[in-house]
Parts: sequence; structure tokens; C-alpha cells
Amino acid sequence: MKATRVFQVTALALVVVAAVQAGWWLFDQRSSAIEKVRDERALYTQQILAAQALLDGGTPADKVQAMMPGIAIDGQRAALSPSVDEMLTAEEHRRINQYAWEGGFFLLALAVCNGVIFRALRAEARVRQEQDNFLALVSHQFKTPMASLQLSLETMAIRTLSPEQARTLIDRMLADLARMTAMVTQILESNRLERGRIDLKIEPIELGSAVDRVISHLDVRAFKEKITISADIAGDMVVMADPLSLDVVVRNLLENAVAAVTPVGGGTISLTARRLDAEIELSVKDTGVGFRPSDGARLFEKFTRLHPGGGSSYFGTGLGLYIVKRLMHLAGGRVSAHSEGVGQGAKFVLAWPVAPAEPL
Repeated sequence: MKATRVFQVTALALVVVAAVQAGWWLFDQRSSAIEKVRDERALYTQQILAAQALLDGGTPADKVQAMMPGIAIDGQRAALSPSVDEMLTAEEHRRINQYAWEGGFFLLALAVCNGVIFRALRAEARVRQEQDNFLALVSHQFKTPMASLQLSLETMAIRTLSPEQARTLIDRMLADLARMTAMVTQILESNRLERGRIDLKIEPIELGSAVDRVISHLDVRAFKEKITISADIAGDMVVMADPLSLDVVVRNLLENAVAAVTPVGGGTISLTARRLDAEIELSVKDTGVGFRPSDGARLFEKFTRLHPGGGSSYFGTGLGLYIVKRLMHLAGGRVSAHSEGVGQGAKFVLAWPVAPAEPL
């Protein structure tokens, strides 16, 4: 990364120098064109003076005109021919325009190079910052459940526990392991999506049944957090999607909703579906902490975790919603996030193509 950055900075510096040089060349050529036409006018001025001297000396006007065709003679007065004057002016403009177009093209090309290299440097800096943040986040996220596991195991090793106490510690350890497993799964899934190593099998899926299966896995957790999850999805809502990816996106959105409602001491999460032309929309609405309306698009960026007061859960890798967006894109669907503001809850909308009707 350091060698690449040095190369990019060096290339950017060289392109900037080249752009300055091209600008100076353009200015110099313009000045040269003006100066050349000025010199030609000076030569014609000398011819005018010579022609006027011949006229004043008694030389016939037609003879002077034949000797100096670029000079116009009006009576006994010599002047520059209008056609020559127009030719010199046109030549000056032609050369200036030529240099302007050539120089402008090179400056534009160099400006594009500057922009590309600068964006690459910014993108690299952003990626490095995201990686640093991600490593710090993952380290912290793994440290907490590992410390809890260690404490539970030490407690079981040094004390004789009742069955109820042992069960409590075992449940805690299983929850910690599940949390770490979920984080590892998200990291692996995001890596596969980033590299395009995923094959989706699109087929008709009854949306209501798929959603009910996901909700059943979250019932216990929702009950503990005083959260009510309800679904109102008609049985004829059939979408074209990959079964595994649909399960993943709905699970991630529901887990995100549970994490958003938990800090406010409980609430509701409602899922509704409706058909819009060739799509079926699934809305996941919660009464959680919400987020700023301007942050709706940022939520789906990789490693993005908003401040808890702005709609984020304390735990997480910042990959869940990124995975949702990528999977929906690959499946030909879409996803969006909406909130009226912090403390106003949030609504996420998923949309899949409608499955074609089966022939009678």
C-alpha cells in the first residue's frame, strides 16, 4: 500500500508539472503568434514608407503598385491593402485558436488524469481509514464476548454451581458464541459479495412463509427485549428471489430493527407487504431510535455504523445492511431506508420482482 501510494503521489506531481508546462506552452505560443503577426505588419509598414517615398519622388502609381502588390495606393497616398490586413488578422486568430484547441485538449487530458489520481488517493485513504476502523471495531466486538466467555468459564471452574446457575452461564456462553459466529459469518459473506463469488438461484418464493421462518428464530430474543414482532403478508405474495439470500436480507433487517428498538426499552416491529405493478414491497417498520433522514443512503455503505443516538446498535460490524443491499442488487431487487429523525423509528423497504403466474 505504501509503494502504491508513493507511485500515485509521484504520478500526481508529474501530471501537475506537465499541466503547468502545457499552460506555459499555450501562453508562450499565443504570445509568439501575436508577435509574429506584429513583425509581419512591421515589414508591411516599411513597404508603405518605401512606396510613399517613391510616390513623393514622382514614380507612377501603377509602377509602385506593381512593385508592391500588398500596398494599396489611393491617389498619392500609400496604405496597407485591406485584403492583406484581413489576412494578417485572420492568420493571428487562426494560430491562436489552433494553439488554444491543442493546449486546451492537453490541459483537459491532464486535468482528467489529475482527477483520476486524486480520486484514487482519496479512495485509498478512505479504504485505509475504513480498514483501521473495522479492525478496531472487530477487535472490540470480539474482545467483549471473549471476556464474557472467560469470566463464565472461570466461574464454573472455581465454584460449584447449582443447575440453575450453570444453566444461566451456559446460556450466556452460547449467546456470546452465537454473537461471534454471526460476526464471522457477516465478514465472510461481505467478502464473497465483494469478490462476486456467489451464485443465486432465483425461483418463486412465498414471501409470508419465508418471513415467518425468520421471525420464529427471533421470537425468544424479541420477548426478552420486550419487542413485539408482527407480520401482515397475504398468502398470494410470491416473489422471484433466491431462498438463501431472501432469508439473509430479512434476518439482517429484523436483527437491525431489534437492535434499534432495544435501547428505547422495547417497542414494536411490523412487517407488511404490498404489490406494486411488477414488484412486491416488504416494509419493515420499527419504533426504535431512528436516524437522521440524510443518513438513509449511508446506512448501506460498508463498515458504516452510525452513533447509537442516530440509529445504530452498539454491537455490529457495519456489514449487515451492506450485505442486504448487495444481495438485493444481485437478485434484481432494491432496498431503501427511511426515518423522520432520531427517536422517530425507521422503515426499511425491500422490493423483489413478482413471480409469474402459474399456467392453469
